Amino acid sequence: MWRDIFGQAIEAMRHNGRRTAITVIGMAWGIATVVLLLAYGAGFGQAFENIFAQFGTNMIGVFPGRTSEQAGGSKAGVQVRLTMDDVERIQETVPGILRVSPNVDKTVPVQNDLHSYTWDVDGVTPELQSILKMEVSEGRLLTDADLQTRAHVVVIGSEAKTKLYSGQYPIGQRIRLNGVGFEVVGVLAPKMQEGGEDNDINRGVHVPFTTMSDIKDTKYLDGIWMDYKGEPKVVESALRKTLAAAHGYRASDQRAVFVANIMEQLAQFRIISLGLQVLLLFIGALTLGIAGIGLMNIMLVSVQQRTKEIGVEKALGARKRHILLQFLAEALVISGVGGVGGIALAYAVAKGVGRITFYSALASHAENGDIQLLISANTVLVATVILVIVGTISGMIPAMKAANMDPIEALRYE
Repeated sequence: MWRDIFGQAIEAMRHNGRRTAITVIGMAWGIATVVLLLAYGAGFGQAFENIFAQFGTNMIGVFPGRTSEQAGGSKAGVQVRLTMDDVERIQETVPGILRVSPNVDKTVPVQNDLHSYTWDVDGVTPELQSILKMEVSEGRLLTDADLQTRAHVVVIGSEAKTKLYSGQYPIGQRIRLNGVGFEVVGVLAPKMQEGGEDNDINRGVHVPFTTMSDIKDTKYLDGIWMDYKGEPKVVESALRKTLAAAHGYRASDQRAVFVANIMEQLAQFRIISLGLQVLLLFIGALTLGIAGIGLMNIMLVSVQQRTKEIGVEKALGARKRHILLQFLAEALVISGVGGVGGIALAYAVAKGVGRITFYSALASHAENGDIQLLISANTVLVATVILVIVGTISGMIPAMKAANMDPIEALRYE
């Protein structure tokens, strides 16, 4: 029976080829719009994920501040100073912490035989290099042996290499940091960077944390970085309580230490991305709904033109459900053909468009932060479900009209 019903639907489509083609194009355009809008929303979200992923996501940075609440006998406004004891305390007491690293930095003259600049120099550890996902394009990173021997070696950013050495090979070259000699052992791969001359992470200069004491007193830390596993808010709360107990201020004092919880920031962007995808899905569904209205009108015309045919079928014993399924099948076949064509069109457009400029318009080395039209299996599934719903509704009304016709009146129709 089903074969006969769909056979009749296909034959009816062939008989009205031009009308069918226009309707199929409308449905294809509608489903392509849905798929492309969902693909854009997915690409928008992935762009933010890529921006955050270059530095790592499950990580927290804590930086000293001043108390803003009175605690015990201490007044507000007390400077909080972080030390190596805090690094050990965090590692031992805060649940979920994987690695912890101190960080100190200072802006000093950076010179070689030809150039002189004033840049930030960071004292780092191998753990910090892993936490911040530092990768080298040339040479090597700093090692535990460098820390133990207080080696005068340095890893420089890609922009620092360009400015200091132009096209020369930098590994093994000597530079002076605040007048102290160092050997270049590595060049970092460039990262996305937004900002001007005074804000360029690719111009960073990194030395072993122990060697940094030749440039700056490292008794008090400029920050502590850590990565973790678990719930971001839980880890941050435990971190604040640990530091508050150690330094004698209230854990509720948000200004005593400043906490940069990357996952919390990413979660906010994910909410924005999800909201955008829902909006785009709604717009796409409306567009497909308009195409569905066109399908409904065409099917109503078809029912009117085939009124006598319907009367003959009913006179020969066809029941309401047979007539209903006949016209509903025709609507679903048109929707299905349009759906396949629309999805194919969406794939072609996505491939042809490629990368849409987004973050690279604001930052350098930010191609991974641009938007790509990502068509996934879930995107196609959601679009197909919407197509089936629209096609069923659009075909049901004309089909019900045809099924409810009086056979005598239908046979009299001219």
